[in-house]
Amino acid sequence: MSSSTTATNATTATATVYDPTQTQQPQLPQQTLGQADFLKLMVAQLSSQDPMNPVSSTDFAAQLAQFSTLQATQTMQTGVASVQSGLAGLEANSLLGATVSLQTAAGQNVTGVVSSVQYQSGAPSIMINGQAYDPSLVTSVSQAQTPSS
Repeated sequence: MSSSTTATNATTATATVYDPTQTQQPQLPQQTLGQADFLKLMVAQLSSQDPMNPVSSTDFAAQLAQFSTLQATQTMQTGVASVQSGLAGLEANSLLGATVSLQTAAGQNVTGVVSSVQYQSGAPSIMINGQAYDPSLVTSVSQAQTPSS
């Protein structure tokens, strides 16, 4: 009887082996909980708690404070990302008309006048000699000289 149990276990084990040739299940979209969802969960927890061993109200207050802090942090993170994007655009625009030198990821040194700034997917690119470059690659900047009268 132990040999049939072993065969069953072996069959079960091979059924759970990962096969990279099989198509994977589509991933579910990530969902976030809002403050209203947290309050619904808290009410459900309160209504189904053990009356002989109730959860302290300070525990709920602490959970709510943690949730509020997390929500504020996420909002702040979104704001900081927006500010960073705006600063990158300002930095690229400040290079218009300037002679810049940069080094590409391939190690090529490029020098030229920034003729325009283009935005692709919200990220700025500077145009030098008809080619787009990431402004973070700039190694030196010299502003165009204005003729004195």
